[in-house]
Amino acid sequence: MSAPASNAAAAAASTSRLTRFMNSDVGPKTIFFWAPLAKWGLVAAGVKDLGRPAEKLSVSQNVALMATGFIWVRYSFVITPVNYSLAAVNACVGLTGLGQLYRIWDWRRSNPEAAKLADAARAT
Repeated sequence: MSAPASNAAAAAASTSRLTRFMNSDVGPKTIFFWAPLAKWGLVAAGVKDLGRPAEKLSVSQNVALMATGFIWVRYSFVITPVNYSLAAVNACVGLTGLGQLYRIWDWRRSNPEAAKLADAARAT
């Protein structure tokens, strides 16, 4: 095969892959592509919260993030088509929530008096 012929074959193969991806069940023409992409914003927000003091973090919010993240990981494997990108982003959401809950627990364990004052301030 000559060089131009092999380049044409490579171009046809790459176009074919791109076309297959565009038209696949989890391609950019479906919600299965855009939902995980948008959900990375939750992961980014959780990572940004690593810079916040642990006493300012919400337990209920992070429990909800952890629970929904792990629940949706399971769902990602039982839907048709199986959506691995949705599973990956939800695993990261769940792990981010779990990491923040650990930070809250660790802060409360090491600062019991400050934790009591913070709880009292939130109750009012």
